[in-house]
Amino acid sequence: MPRMLRPEVAVARKLRRDLSLPEALLWQRLRGKQAGLKFRRQHPVGPYVVDFYCPSLKTIIEIDGEAHNREDRPIRDAARAFFIKENGFQIVHVSALRVLKDPDAAAEAIVAYVARPLHHLPEEANGPPPRSGED
Repeated sequence: MPRMLRPEVAVARKLRRDLSLPEALLWQRLRGKQAGLKFRRQHPVGPYVVDFYCPSLKTIIEIDGEAHNREDRPIRDAARAFFIKENGFQIVHVSALRVLKDPDAAAEAIVAYVARPLHHLPEEANGPPPRSGED
């Protein structure tokens, strides 16, 4: 008996074959650790499929085109973002227009941000807080 795929896995496989132009341009620059980090494209996260995922940092990259502003998409995107954040992932949104204008710069900005996100403290700040009077 053939193994049944979860619906989001089947959707992810289809989306990998049908990347949008901004996604394809970005994937050319992020794939195969070219950027120094491993990224996956069209990766299932719960019931959703995200554009790009960096597993080592639990960071999701979403390419937002004009369609994200139409009809009920803003409400669906908010619910999706809530689910993703509640499950411990960070989301970085990148405009499709920015990727189309300069895919190299967009990829470099993504890697720089993901490699050193704002919520990471410098190494020397990882210890316990100083005792009173030792500031």
